[in-house]
Amino acid sequence: MGKTHLLAALWKLAPGRKYFGTFIEYTALVGALGYAGAVKLLSGATLLAIDEFELDDPGDTMMMSRLLGELVASGTRIAATSNTPPNALGEGRFAAVDFLREISALADRFEIVRIDGLDYRRREIEGHAIALDDTAFEQELGQAAAAGAATSDDFGALLRHLATVHPSRYVKLVDGLDAIGIRGVRTLTDQSDALRFVAMVDRLYDAQVRVLATGTPLDRVFGDEMLAGGYRKKYLRATSRLIALTNPQPVA
Repeated sequence: MGKTHLLAALWKLAPGRKYFGTFIEYTALVGALGYAGAVKLLSGATLLAIDEFELDDPGDTMMMSRLLGELVASGTRIAATSNTPPNALGEGRFAAVDFLREISALADRFEIVRIDGLDYRRREIEGHAIALDDTAFEQELGQAAAAGAATSDDFGALLRHLATVHPSRYVKLVDGLDAIGIRGVRTLTDQSDALRFVAMVDRLYDAQVRVLATGTPLDRVFGDEMLAGGYRKKYLRATSRLIALTNPQPVA
């Protein structure tokens, strides 16, 4: 059982009005509604569940610290998962005094429960995303379409479309889908494209949508330069999820 499953179980048991989402979804929500709009929407909730809490820039850190501070003061409880302890969030990325002060403020809001263990997504698979040739792609996509709802898109066209949709609305793109086909995957070189793709992968994983792909294997979609940068943990999480989603075995 993974951290996300434990958080989801906690959210399900919690009474009252409650919200569940990834860290990137909450920051996207603020982007879509504005800070005041997000506070108005979330105020009064009994629980705010935040999956994959990870801070990648000072702006997000300060905004989330302020948001959580207001919500906690009004009685909302916060539960979060992260691959990094709260007092180490952002470690090795930014040394700005304000950033470090905000991290300390965030850390004070959490009681840490450490859960050790192997990433369950990697227990039953080889550790590589499956890339199909054109014949296998068409065959498996046809089978997926016959069994449920499936889409097929060129990788470049998908990235261009994601750039026209706010990340908070990506959930609508995958609603009702059983499988998605992506042709011509290539290694990403643009950071904005990569971060939007990460957000899309999170929505696909949440909805358990199988991914069929041709071209570069999806576990190599983020290049070495990107994996060496400040968003490394986001890219590694997305890679882990892509490995699971392209594998024919159930991911949950």
